[in-house]
Amino acid sequence: MADTNDIKTFIEPYLIPDGCEELNENLRSMAAGFAVTDDKIREIIVGFHESMKTGLDHDDDNALPMIPTFVRGRPTGKEKGTYLALDLGGTNLRVCQVTLNGDTTYSLVQQKFTITQEAKESRLWDFIAECVGVFLEEHNLKPAPGKRTIPCGYTFSFPIFQTSISSGNLSMWNKSFTVPNSVGRDVVNLTQSAFQRHHVAVEVVAVLNDTVGTLMTSGYSNPDTQMGIIFGTGTNAAYWENMENITKWKGEDRSGEMVVNLEWGAFDNATHVLPYTMHDNKLNRKSPNHGLQVFEKMISGLFLGEVARNAILSLVDQRLLFEGRSSEIMNKSYTFDTAYMSEI
Repeated sequence: MADTNDIKTFIEPYLIPDGCEELNENLRSMAAGFAVTDDKIREIIVGFHESMKTGLDHDDDNALPMIPTFVRGRPTGKEKGTYLALDLGGTNLRVCQVTLNGDTTYSLVQQKFTITQEAKESRLWDFIAECVGVFLEEHNLKPAPGKRTIPCGYTFSFPIFQTSISSGNLSMWNKSFTVPNSVGRDVVNLTQSAFQRHHVAVEVVAVLNDTVGTLMTSGYSNPDTQMGIIFGTGTNAAYWENMENITKWKGEDRSGEMVVNLEWGAFDNATHVLPYTMHDNKLNRKSPNHGLQVFEKMISGLFLGEVARNAILSLVDQRLLFEGRSSEIMNKSYTFDTAYMSEI
């Protein structure tokens, strides 16, 4: 097994045998910047645990948010019923009708809507209402007899500070969303108001971060599930924590456990621990939320292609690659998709 504390282990595969020495020297430097040795991983783990502990104790801009979610009961797999659910991600909105069978299995009818650039920039709430309206109409879903609305669960993949199981204030946008007049406001109220404007007979009765939704979904089929993790457009995680360790919790009942939303995309925003390169810095500097969600920008699907593009262009600018020539497409931000890296 290779010694992963030997930096050469990371560098040698990236050198070009027939390449000029100046190019290979730049590749050595670039690979060394991205390399993560065993010692560096241990340093990151220590910093991550310290940030978790601080975030559980009190809110701190330099620590992980560690947001209490008000979710305190584990699924057993025996729950039954049919429910409406919304899943707002960074790329798609899914509207679902979920039937729990009471035996750890479930069935799902869903429709996926690609979130338009216009929705990401201005009219997200109306876009959600329109999509839900289409789903209800196409599947002929109506409130139960004697009821005025259909109850709905809402997974929301952006950072919110929850004030109850059915309310939470948006703390910031990420994933390149910039919808105005939203930060600091209750996302359930904003969505509910759009439902009313579009005459959609739906009432949101629970709001969860998407990592919490992932945790609870897996927990229904596998009750021993301890953690839900998202690696997609963005990245985040949620896990079960003992209430006695959530010292910043102001509620009276401190027994049992609660799901905590780490919002780990915000880890090391001060860039003291992570292996931060000039290519990461260029991306961060040009992003709408400069200085925030640093970890997410280093590893998630929306950003990895842009980091690679920045690294490629740095070699082009030094006339070490493509004889110093780029292309109109390559010169535009976010045109080198992360999927290309997977293909390569």
